Amino acid sequence: MNHTQSVAVPQRSSPGAPAPSTVGGPASRFSKGSAAAVLVCWLLVVFDGYDLIVYGTVQSSLISETGWGLTKATAGTIGSMAFVGMMIGAIFAGRMADSWGRRRTILGCAIVFSIFTILCAFAPSAAVFGGLRLLAGIGLGGLVPSANALVAELVPTKWRSTIATLMMSGVPIGGSIAALVGIQLIPAFGWESMFLVAVLALMIVVPLGLRYLPETLAPVNATGSATGKAARKAAGSGRTIEEPIGFKSLLRAPYLGVSLLFALATIATLFAWYGLGTWLPNLMQLAGYNLGSALTFALALNLGAVAGSVITAWAGTRFGPIPTAIAAAAVAAAGLLVLVTGPPVTVVYLMLVLAGVGTHGTQCLIIAAVASHYPGHLRGTALGWALGTGRIGAVAAPQIGGLLLAAGLGVNSNFLAFAGAAAVAAVLLAAVGRKLKSKSSTPSSPTGASNV
Repeated sequence: MNHTQSVAVPQRSSPGAPAPSTVGGPASRFSKGSAAAVLVCWLLVVFDGYDLIVYGTVQSSLISETGWGLTKATAGTIGSMAFVGMMIGAIFAGRMADSWGRRRTILGCAIVFSIFTILCAFAPSAAVFGGLRLLAGIGLGGLVPSANALVAELVPTKWRSTIATLMMSGVPIGGSIAALVGIQLIPAFGWESMFLVAVLALMIVVPLGLRYLPETLAPVNATGSATGKAARKAAGSGRTIEEPIGFKSLLRAPYLGVSLLFALATIATLFAWYGLGTWLPNLMQLAGYNLGSALTFALALNLGAVAGSVITAWAGTRFGPIPTAIAAAAVAAAGLLVLVTGPPVTVVYLMLVLAGVGTHGTQCLIIAAVASHYPGHLRGTALGWALGTGRIGAVAAPQIGGLLLAAGLGVNSNFLAFAGAAAVAAVLLAAVGRKLKSKSSTPSSPTGASNV
């Protein structure tokens, strides 16, 4: 249903939470309370990154040790289950965050993710394991768009792109933690221990969220109007304007074209990023490296992504998120193509670092661009749309990677597929840039969307 939300509405704050910004708009200053809330959101994003890599670290153990009868193809299918859940969670949680409020959506998603990830350690079969990964993915998929929508409203406009990009450094940091922890935990305690780490999210991060996360958006009531029924007056006209929210508003003028392009670019980017995250340890083992070395390659990928978060945060502010994203995607494509040539180990590490910089950096910049382009009453929905539909790429990548290997096409077929996806992302983002540039010469829409 396409609800209508008033722009100026009373806000609710949780006990002990920092004072929120104006609804749908950024804060006038970056307070200590806002910094604490951003830090909590960042910690939740760290678990998103951990989950990205954790399946790759245990995949070979699941195939060889569980007795579930997994093949490379079926293992790829199970790897996709979490991404299917993320797609569902991202689409609907983004919409929920715009309707019910950011805080309760973030906390609800964090609790769902934590519980079902812990239960993965006790799965008795491949089917149960896949189902639990699906349910955990629903919670996890809702975290990033909801958290980014909240953060966008807690920071001043001039810092929005930088903070959004830096916050996403939590993804590769979480992935690096998974690789490092896996080197020690899997040989000592088995693959199950990797999923029990989610206890930390449930026992530490969720209570911190209850304490520090504010509510920046009043919930929509049963009639589809914001609490309080307050509305802003159009400048000089004396008319009351109520802003429509929901996917119907997102997928029509003036947002339709750019929303589709953002979604397609995210699909291509996440195909490359999640494909590497899922298959890289196994690919490197197939190439002749042992588990410890294979996880070290995954660590290089994620450390590159951490560096990419910082580099793209600076470059995105300096040159704009879209031009920087185009360059980052091109760097990822080039780095992955070099891997196909069979370079020395030192060059392999370097190219994986560049692939991490490019793939994750591109996704960070897409999130920053979406958060900046759409008005506050559509921001959560837009982020959920881009990240939710983008998970199609995340779902497809593990399966396609497994099918390519099962078909006997070798390790390089995966690197070629991921490089091609990064190149497609660069082309799509160039189309976004042209579209936004053409819109910048037209008057701003009444909904207050900004151009990137």
